[in-house]
Amino acid sequence: MLCSDGTKKLSFGGSIKDGDLVIVYEKRDVMKAVKIGLESLLGSKVLSNKGGFVYLLAPTPELWTLVLSHRTQILYIADISFLITYLEIVPGSLVLESGTGSGSLTTSLARAVAPTGHVYTFDFHQQRADSAREDFQSTGVDSLVTVGVRDIQGEGFPDEYSGLADSVFLDLPQPWLAIPSAGKMLKQDGTLCSFSPCIEQVQRTCEALKSSFRDIRTFEVLLRTFEVHEGKIDSCQGDEGLSVGSPPCKRRHRSSEGSTKQDSSSSPTIKVRPCSDARGHTGYLTFSRLQCLS
Repeated sequence: MLCSDGTKKLSFGGSIKDGDLVIVYEKRDVMKAVKIGLESLLGSKVLSNKGGFVYLLAPTPELWTLVLSHRTQILYIADISFLITYLEIVPGSLVLESGTGSGSLTTSLARAVAPTGHVYTFDFHQQRADSAREDFQSTGVDSLVTVGVRDIQGEGFPDEYSGLADSVFLDLPQPWLAIPSAGKMLKQDGTLCSFSPCIEQVQRTCEALKSSFRDIRTFEVLLRTFEVHEGKIDSCQGDEGLSVGSPPCKRRHRSSEGSTKQDSSSSPTIKVRPCSDARGHTGYLTFSRLQCLS
């Protein structure tokens, strides 16, 4: 933990060296990834000048997704956790992915297949692939991930993975073009998932899947977050004054002397409501399973 005015000593359980990657947590939903020397970390460019404290967090796939400098549109935790479950990815799995993009999903796939599995991810864009490779080294998952530069839509997956993949994930503009190649890569009864933002893409993908795949299903995962606050509700003058949807008033209690007394004028309560800035549609997840040879 660091004092943000930079005048107090560092109180941190581990050691931080120049060039280390850390995640600076200032407050809820305000985090940033920093790869910088300690002197600069204590400077005003990283920490606020308002005083107080910030926390340094070790990078994880989950935090990395939240603070990542997104080079492309990414998948978020709701979609990621859902597809890892439906693709039946477990430690030791071999997973093929196209395209890599910002590497948000790739880092979580690497965590899921560890310690004995591996993720082979491909992107047609050389610079994005190089940047993703550096990110994986920074987060410590590079031993579980191999990044390749390849146009999977046009060339398909490399033949060296034929029949070896437990799962294939496609995040492509035209995923139906890569489905024949994906089918050749999968083991018998292997699983495939395609992520598409538009329903027209889903329709063409499902048509292409019918020839070699079964159990075709499409999902849209919508995550709704609620805010929880503690507040007070004023007591009512009488039950007849209640409006529709109002909480009931506390009843009057009669004491042993025959007099009546009213509960306290206000009582603490918990207020729950949906967040106004909840994330809506991200995309459609289409799952299928390779048909077994008879």
